[in-house]
Amino acid sequence: MDRFVSHFTNRLDAKGRVSIPASFRAVMTRDGYEGLYVHPSLDADALDCGGFALVREIDAVLGRFAAYSNEHDVYSTALLGDGEILKVDPEGRISLPDRLRAYACVASEVTFVGQGYKFQIWEPGRFRAHLEEARNQVRELRKRLGASVKAAEQPQPRGARE
Repeated sequence: MDRFVSHFTNRLDAKGRVSIPASFRAVMTRDGYEGLYVHPSLDADALDCGGFALVREIDAVLGRFAAYSNEHDVYSTALLGDGEILKVDPEGRISLPDRLRAYACVASEVTFVGQGYKFQIWEPGRFRAHLEEARNQVRELRKRLGASVKAAEQPQPRGARE
């Protein structure tokens, strides 16, 4: 599979290194990107991470705007200007720079969270809260979508279409 899926929690070692989960490393190897592209998430206290697939998505976002427009400048600053390419060592570990650790509120452990074309790095407690909120939102969305589908499937009374 060429998608980042599931979630895993790993400890940082004394030097601030953490092992990327094996299944994530396998996706990265197939992707062929040298290193790991990381930037602070725009929507969460987490880090967005990936390779060519993530960079293509960033390029697609930037491609929606004229090259020298304000929108292009702010997105490129946030997505490229605040990002870093981290080296992955032969054991599959990365060293998280202090500024990225501070952004994600990471201390001794991180949770890697698959999101298809990218993955995120979270502080484990914050991820648990985020996951619970995501589940609640999905439950609510399913109820609303189910209600709208059922309403559309209901036969309309005679004369309602006329």
